[in-house]
Amino acid sequence: MCEQQENEQQESVQDIPEQEQIIEFGCAASSNAKHNIHCLNIIGQVEGHYILPAQNKTTKYEHIIPALVAIEQDRTIEGLLIILNTVGGDVEAGLAIAELIAGMKTPTVSLVVGGGHSIGVPLAVSAKYSFIVPSATMTIHPVRMNGTVLGVPQTLSYFEKMQERIVRFVCGNSAISPGRFRELMLNTGQLVMDVGSVIDGQSAVDEGLINRLGGLSEAIERLYDMIENSSEKEVIHGDVHSDKPL
Repeated sequence: MCEQQENEQQESVQDIPEQEQIIEFGCAASSNAKHNIHCLNIIGQVEGHYILPAQNKTTKYEHIIPALVAIEQDRTIEGLLIILNTVGGDVEAGLAIAELIAGMKTPTVSLVVGGGHSIGVPLAVSAKYSFIVPSATMTIHPVRMNGTVLGVPQTLSYFEKMQERIVRFVCGNSAISPGRFRELMLNTGQLVMDVGSVIDGQSAVDEGLINRLGGLSEAIERLYDMIENSSEKEVIHGDVHSDKPL
């Protein structure tokens, strides 16, 4: 029964006009575009191993991961634009997605609009080049865990290791120093009843977290430049594909 419903859904998707598919599924492809790029949305809350309530707007990592694999393999897709407006979510799921994006050969550009909070920070810096609009904000805070937590040394050790994974990833994929990132993460003067920092678009650039202030047109133009200026290329199945990240 499930297989029949899935086949019917796929058939119905094929019947939807291209422009309606863009609205419904977030996949942007135009027949007259300069380059063929894919738009990937990471919005709402990043859902991990536990299903969130139905009223939550979520990005499911089990959907994003195979999509990234498909994009990396598809030789007709020349670049990936990642649009972020997320409150954060599951730490391990978000970090897994970020690691996959960082490991892609396909040229990638991220654009933070609205917010790139919590685990949205590693996701934003995982692209080869990052943009943020002036009105967007990013929240940097220590790792949190919902649910029952055992008050034993092993629990504290787990939190410390997870936090260090995030610090290494963010600092390895941006220009911010580990010391400064930890300082923002452990700031006690900004958030009520919490630890951390909230920075706006200009501050994110000034701190070296994000490459540039800019909007959609700047992000697409940068992605086009990355596609066109790839220094090393190889021909695979008759298509030109970048041999290494920019």
